[in-house]
Amino acid sequence: MSVVALKPGYKGEVLDRVENFHGNQLVYLHWEDHLSFCAALAFPLPPDMPFGAILKDVLPPFYGMHPDWLKIDWSSVRWTLDGKPFTPDPGRALRDQDIRHKSLLRFWTPGLKGPRDSCS
Repeated sequence: MSVVALKPGYKGEVLDRVENFHGNQLVYLHWEDHLSFCAALAFPLPPDMPFGAILKDVLPPFYGMHPDWLKIDWSSVRWTLDGKPFTPDPGRALRDQDIRHKSLLRFWTPGLKGPRDSCS
């Protein structure tokens, strides 16, 4: 990612390099059409973690408070990975599915858009 600096020749230290996460990588996740969560959440995750652990262990403490969470039909969820359609395999590691440092995973839950379809 390039840096636009106000001062010509600026050389800043990049602090979010993968080397700074002790073997983990940052993965951004966003539940679309649920504006109670206005932006993607960032998680430091091990690259060898199976994708299914995201659904079982990572997301519930953050999104599980929403009344739609328990209504999700995971077989119908639509995913994108870095802007491209994506079909995750719950048993395969993140790295094996091209989920990299600073990847953005977005997901849509058909039929669920918050209370009274408010997207909140």
